[in-house]
Amino acid sequence: MMERREFMKKTALTGLALSSPAALSLAQETNTPEKEKKTLARRDYGSSDQLSLIGFGGIVVMNAEPAHAARVVARAVDRGVNYFDVAPSYGDAQDKLGPALQPYRDRVFLACKTGRREKAGAEEELNDSLKKLRTDHFDLYQLHGLTTMDDLEKAAGPDGALETFVKAREAGKIRHVGFSAHSAEVALAAMDRFDFDSILFPFNFVCWHEAQFGPQVLAKAKEKNVARLALKAMAYSPWPENASHEPYGKCWYQPTSQSQLASKALRFTLSLDITAAIPPGEEALFDMALDIAENFQPLSPEELDDVKKLAQGVKPIFRLSA
Repeated sequence: MMERREFMKKTALTGLALSSPAALSLAQETNTPEKEKKTLARRDYGSSDQLSLIGFGGIVVMNAEPAHAARVVARAVDRGVNYFDVAPSYGDAQDKLGPALQPYRDRVFLACKTGRREKAGAEEELNDSLKKLRTDHFDLYQLHGLTTMDDLEKAAGPDGALETFVKAREAGKIRHVGFSAHSAEVALAAMDRFDFDSILFPFNFVCWHEAQFGPQVLAKAKEKNVARLALKAMAYSPWPENASHEPYGKCWYQPTSQSQLASKALRFTLSLDITAAIPPGEEALFDMALDIAENFQPLSPEELDDVKKLAQGVKPIFRLSA
């Protein structure tokens, strides 16, 4: 199976997003009756911030025309989204998100990441991201995609990236320090190694039930008072071999695109003790997530049972290490 970083690189180069159904539908939105306006609920992040239940992943505007990116961001803000997340590895997403988000910068919580593990590289990437996103600080800066213990050792060791994070926080360039991870074992070790403010992790119904991947991370984060942010909530399983990824070319996994399944998947994650969830980077799926979250109700015991049954026999996108 293609590695996620390789997939993101190829997707950024080929511009798969430009022909998505969501892009076509947005061009027609002026002819669509406006929905009754609702406001997304917000939950606490630490003691000083509140984030919208749904975050905006920068991949949504990757490869988009600047004017289209501006409309998508404006629409998200209008629907109550105040949490935006991006990374240098998301193709041209920073270049597109920066100008689009600039009119709202003082109203949103902006998170960014670095994939660099060494002090100098992380500092260079931080400053470049600040410039591209047209801001003087990030509300949250994260180690991106900790996958191996070696990743953690390099980032947390002498001359590691976390030294840059601490220095930048003291200088006012970042407010909070976090990390994202696709390994439960590394996530657990990271929370013991450094006093992080938050973790961005795949809290997903299939991984949770079929691989027991997630419960231990959630429990540890709560014990350490680390805020929990979710990704991959609307993931279903790996794409079948040689299957077309259309119309979801930005997803390296098969998403829960059918509305009822997507609703249960996202509501499962939002029913956990987390702050917010970032949907897939496809515009159509982001809009679907907003619709679900605007009417969010925690899953009932019967629905929780149903979700567990829906996960049975499905191949999870992540597992615990052997």
